[in-house]
Amino acid sequence: MTSSDSAQAAPQKAPAKDPWDLPDVSGLVVGVLGGTGPQGKGLAYRLAKAGQKVIIGSRAADRARTAAEELGHGVEGTDNAECARRSDVVIVAVPWEGHGDTLAALREDLAGKLVVDCVNPLGFDKKGAYALKPEEGSAAEQAAALLPGSRVTAAFHHLSAVLLQDPAIEEIDTDVMVLGEERADVETVQALAGRIPGMRGVFAGRLRNAHQVESLVANLISVNRRYKAHAGLRVTDV
Repeated sequence: MTSSDSAQAAPQKAPAKDPWDLPDVSGLVVGVLGGTGPQGKGLAYRLAKAGQKVIIGSRAADRARTAAEELGHGVEGTDNAECARRSDVVIVAVPWEGHGDTLAALREDLAGKLVVDCVNPLGFDKKGAYALKPEEGSAAEQAAALLPGSRVTAAFHHLSAVLLQDPAIEEIDTDVMVLGEERADVETVQALAGRIPGMRGVFAGRLRNAHQVESLVANLISVNRRYKAHAGLRVTDV
């Protein structure tokens, strides 16, 4: 075999995948656990306004239905378990204090689902907000430990609930840092973030890096208090 034959026989590398070639997620049903709270309600509103089918969950189904009626845009409300069962992607936006117990109780309902944890473990004292470090390392890692049958990602940590819920604001000027173990799952969440005008999802590592992403919210709270703002994040040169 000549050298030219050898070159022709060598396998060709597939071209690198464009990191911005994201899937079409418009047909996915998105559930929001804690959808009656400020963050969950704001995310539900923005995604539904962008055309996503959204179901919000709460411990009390009546409260969820009332919140859904207020949001409009086809949003439905029900209890957390039914919300989990009926959704393809489930955003966890519950208070940190109830995070572990809520997810443990929904383990079977969340099996096979893509779970997006956006919970920030924070404490507050007279000096302001500060980060807490869960035994598992982060809220997202706690979710992964409690939900072995689910595909857990982390995203939507740094969004202002005030801006999300304000109908007068057309675009949310921010990037969303997305973490996860499987590229396909991360890209699905990136694509969901990109459905919201002004927003962009950016891959930010695996779940073991979730703690510092969750913790950064304490710094943003300090920024907001000093400058009377609703600060977000932009990643440059990407």
